[in-house]
Amino acid sequence: MEPRPAAADLGSTDWEKALIKTMRERGLLWRTEMAYRGWAARFSNFIAPRSPYAAAEEEVTAFLSDLAVRGRASPSTQKQALNALVFLIQEALSRKLGELPFKRAYPKERTPTVLSPQEARRLFQQLEGTTLLMAELAYGSGLRLMELLRLRIHHLDLERRQVVVHGGKGDKDRVTMLPDALVDRLRHHIERLRVLHAEDRKAELPGVWLPDGLNKKYAKAGVSWEWQWLFPSREASVDPTTGITRRHHALDGAFQNAIRQAARRAVIDKRVTPHVLRHSFATHLLEGGTDIRTVQELMGHADVRTTQIYTHVMKKPGLGVRSPLDQ
Repeated sequence: MEPRPAAADLGSTDWEKALIKTMRERGLLWRTEMAYRGWAARFSNFIAPRSPYAAAEEEVTAFLSDLAVRGRASPSTQKQALNALVFLIQEALSRKLGELPFKRAYPKERTPTVLSPQEARRLFQQLEGTTLLMAELAYGSGLRLMELLRLRIHHLDLERRQVVVHGGKGDKDRVTMLPDALVDRLRHHIERLRVLHAEDRKAELPGVWLPDGLNKKYAKAGVSWEWQWLFPSREASVDPTTGITRRHHALDGAFQNAIRQAARRAVIDKRVTPHVLRHSFATHLLEGGTDIRTVQELMGHADVRTTQIYTHVMKKPGLGVRSPLDQ
């Protein structure tokens, strides 16, 4: 059964209707809309029987503090909840929020999982076709999962060996490297996509989804070649926000599952996800002698301290310092 188009799902309560209307007027992504609706529903249940229309700073503070204390939420989870509630109350319900002295979630220092170069090669040997190309590009360019899936044709510069990431984490753009080893295969992949694009145009399939109202500003951009997905789905499917049948990018769940199964076949005794490929990219660059500021820029980290976590999982921590046992 096809999913119910989100365009027809306008909410059940007054506050939910106001939230959905405001989010769609602002052009928020479908994932963001679902996340914000989820947090708004949890907050509504938390303060019941009071309505979010009547919510005050004290109740928002109590909810966010409860996430940290009882829910043991991470700082990123708590920040997402804060953003969602501020959007709900100030933007959707047009009410002012004052100071929110909530209990901050305690930051958890987690050591990233990293593959050795040998493990990475074993993993890739268990993949094939487009899935292999996606995995090698994620590793070779240090891409997050959704950055990889949302790449479009014009985001690649094969001549200059660059990948332009638009709207990455924090809605930031950056440029990262494109491995020489993938250039010829990407050219061949793109030529195959030209055939698919021609078939979609012949079938008069609606254009691909475009961000930030570009579809209104440039009415035909969605059907133009340069805006097509680099890794499109095999079949067209229903857009949950509009009910329009169009071609989307490859599904994140399918790629994640392919990586997990490949790691199992490669007998890698680690929890391997697509994000592990990004961790491995940064760690292997540092191990190879790349300076940490360059790695920070390629990864798109706002703070070098985020990049420094990879020095803890390097084969030789401390950028080459030898263990006394090896001397």
